[in-house]
Amino acid sequence: MSTIVVAKAKNNAIGKNNDLLWRLPDDFKFFKQVTLDHFVILGRKTFESLPGLLPRRTFVIITRQKEYQAPEGHFVAHSLEEAYRICQEQTQQEVFVIGGGVIYKESIDKGLIDKMFITEVDANIEDADTFFPEFSMNEWKEVAREYHSADDKHEYAFDFVTYSKV
Repeated sequence: MSTIVVAKAKNNAIGKNNDLLWRLPDDFKFFKQVTLDHFVILGRKTFESLPGLLPRRTFVIITRQKEYQAPEGHFVAHSLEEAYRICQEQTQQEVFVIGGGVIYKESIDKGLIDKMFITEVDANIEDADTFFPEFSMNEWKEVAREYHSADDKHEYAFDFVTYSKV
């Protein structure tokens, strides 16, 4: 099972200058809850944008840099297919794809994703440089939606939405 986890604006914006566009504490909690104790696949730039190693997760970092070294206990892959092979060799039942935009697009385009956890943020962020790819609703079915209103800790309202491959 391979699952995307992403927070995206209405216009599919997900980042700028290798950073998130918002701070939504409940989204961070959700991300932690679903990825804890799992392998996560991500691009090198996304990995390097993190504040540090996220506890109780194993990173499979995709990079074109041949000499790139992963932190101890984590893995480097030079393609998406190699990242999935590593996860299979490590007998992972479920892996999470956590970015960035190119990795999301390639995962969807190659049909490698079974499920998507998308935090749909009620905003249009025009000043972004990274976007989540379009996907066909003919290939995906919404199976769950949970609304969260904006409040003193969340600048924007958002929905946690789960999509399953048809």
